[in-house]
Order: sequence, then C-alpha cells, then structure tokens
Amino acid sequence: MIRFQLLAYSLFFVFVGCKTAETIVDKPIVFNDQRIQLTKEYLKNRYQIDQDGVTIVPKMVVLHWTVIPTLEKSFKAFEQPTLPNWRPDIENVSGLNVSAHFLVDRDGTIYRLMPETTMARHVIGLNHCAIGIENVGGTEELPLTKKQLRANIYLVKYLAEKYAIEYVIGHHEYQKFEAHPLWLEVDEGYRTKKTDPGDEFMRKVRNATRKFNFKPIPENN
Repeated sequence: MIRFQLLAYSLFFVFVGCKTAETIVDKPIVFNDQRIQLTKEYLKNRYQIDQDGVTIVPKMVVLHWTVIPTLEKSFKAFEQPTLPNWRPDIENVSGLNVSAHFLVDRDGTIYRLMPETTMARHVIGLNHCAIGIENVGGTEELPLTKKQLRANIYLVKYLAEKYAIEYVIGHHEYQKFEAHPLWLEVDEGYRTKKTDPGDEFMRKVRNATRKFNFKPIPENN
C-alpha cells in the first residue's frame, strides 16, 4: 500500500512538473475606458486604422525583455493606462502606456496581462498585428533563464496553433520590416534602437518551433 502511494505521488509530481511551464496565469493590467480610447487613438494616429474597437488580427509574435529585475516591478511598468514620467522618449508620440500580452517571470511562470487579440503598445510599426511577450530581466547581471526560454517556446507554439502567425521576431529585429506591407508607422523619424532578446535567444526559439515554418525575417533594404 505504501509503495502504491509513493508511486502515485511520484506520478502526480511528474505530471504537475511537466505542466508547470504550460500554465498561463491571468494577471490583468488596467484596461479601462481611458486605455481603450488611447489605444484607438494610437491605431488611428500611428497606423491610420480607424475602427470602433481595439481588436487586432495576430500575424506576428515579438519577444522582449523588460530590463527590470523583478516580476512585480515589471508588471507595474505596464499596469496603468498612461505613460509614467520615466518614458519621455516616447510620450510625445502617444500618452498610451507600453504593454504586452504576456509577461514571463525568471522561474518560467507565464502571466497573461491582456487579451491576445487586443492591441498592446510594445513594438514600433507593428502593434496592429503583433502579440508581445515580455521577459523579466535581460540585463548583464540578470540574463534570461533557461526556464524563460522554455516558456517562450511553449508560448510561441501555443499562439501558432491558435492564430495564423507568420513571423516570430525579436524586438531587436523590428526595423527590418520597414519596407514590409505589415509596417504601418506613419512617422519616419520615430524609431528606437533595441537589443532584446538577442540573436542567440531567437535562434533557440526558432529551432524549437521550426515545424511551424514561420516566414524568414525580411532582409535589410
């Protein structure tokens, strides 16, 4: 009887352990009337998309890092509808706060911050069609972890099976789409240089998801 109980417990532990990275925890940011209005204005002013709602048709997944050391501080950066004072580099473009659909903690736990088909502000020129995944950390002292890598691979697979995803890119690759039909940013001077999450991280994600045959990143023009 004791052996049976130990075996049952072991199987339960393995099962739960296997499922840990596949659990998506809902941790919603504030998405009130103010954020909805700012999002609609962003779509209209930045992309010339005039629509009643803030829904997008996902065609791309963009991977990021927060360069913030903890989950709660990263979450707080996205939580409120308007930009905090520490983002003067982009506040003249729109008062809409930055955000992402998912936030991955350093232990690999996945948090969903907002609906996957609602526009988030996370990548210039492509927010209208892109699902954003943020990863806590990303500094030299706190590089992205193996658990975060596994969680990102899982999320990419999950999203590719749910939506018609054509591209999976790193934030540092977004400017390669400037001549692409998906690129809609109206301001030629609005660009910020990004390094996240890096070529090595993207190579590992792409290798693990190659069965989906995502389209290659456009060549620089």
